Amino acid sequence: MITMNYRKAIAEAIARAMRRDPRVVFLGEDVGKPGGAFKTTVGLRDEFGPNRVWDTPISEQAIIGAAIGAAMRGLRPIAEIMFADFLGTCWDGIANHAAKLRYMSNGQVSVPIVIRTHGGAGLGFAAQHSQLFDNLAMSIPGLKVVVPSNPADLIGLFQAAVDDPDPVLFIEHKALFDVKGEVDEDPFSVPLGSAATVRQGEDLTLVATGAMVPVCVQAAERLSEQKVSAEVIDLRCLTPLDMSTILTSIAKTSRIVIVQEGPATCGWGSEVAARTADVGFNSLDAPVRRVTSPPTPTPFAANLEKLWVPTVERVVAEAMSFW
Repeated sequence: MITMNYRKAIAEAIARAMRRDPRVVFLGEDVGKPGGAFKTTVGLRDEFGPNRVWDTPISEQAIIGAAIGAAMRGLRPIAEIMFADFLGTCWDGIANHAAKLRYMSNGQVSVPIVIRTHGGAGLGFAAQHSQLFDNLAMSIPGLKVVVPSNPADLIGLFQAAVDDPDPVLFIEHKALFDVKGEVDEDPFSVPLGSAATVRQGEDLTLVATGAMVPVCVQAAERLSEQKVSAEVIDLRCLTPLDMSTILTSIAKTSRIVIVQEGPATCGWGSEVAARTADVGFNSLDAPVRRVTSPPTPTPFAANLEKLWVPTVERVVAEAMSFW
């Protein structure tokens, strides 16, 4: 096992995929010589050369269009969109082409693209550079959505994403870049659609993704001081969505709090709440509760952004409201 931070794990995940399969190519703005806008791709161009690591113009449409064409011709592209917010400029290519081509061609064409992007609030990037885009992506049939919370999951899920025959949106949360964790030195893969129970508990279930997972772990530790045992589930993927792990947990705990960064309306937390109520209603001793962001764009002012992002204190307060 080796220890690395989330930022380093991104470059390591890409490098492992490229070493394993010569069909894997990597393209995006500043991903080569500059090493990425957030220094998440340092060293890749030096190792794999300009024929496999392509610095592109500032055009998200061109990046996704080129990746779709390359995938249809037998390559397995990794395409970086610098900020998740910029997915809006190339959404037609993702939602109307990459996600639909295998279905519309009756399986004759597959589009094995991994679309990497940096998302999330908490670092003062303001309204146009702080979104996750996970909820919009989750609503598109044919598109898988991954939101890893730690270095080991990032590397394992990334390998599964590269191997997948369909397009995968891989969202890396900016607030996690410095989070450290142990990673297996040998190649490994984490199946898409498999949630992880990162903390066992008996009294209630906390469900989260990405940067909200460590928030929930800290909240669970606070709750233990008040004699409340909280189980923490890291969904890891939004599509496919692992409801079986959630249902197994609430069968034990009878209570659930869903912690989602971003406004509640039409969020992934709404989908989890609905499915929980549909299938797991008889396991619940109390209504499904959610901790989300206000229905506003992400504020730039640090004091307002701090109020916008769900906090440990809010999660603890929501959990304690059951009693």
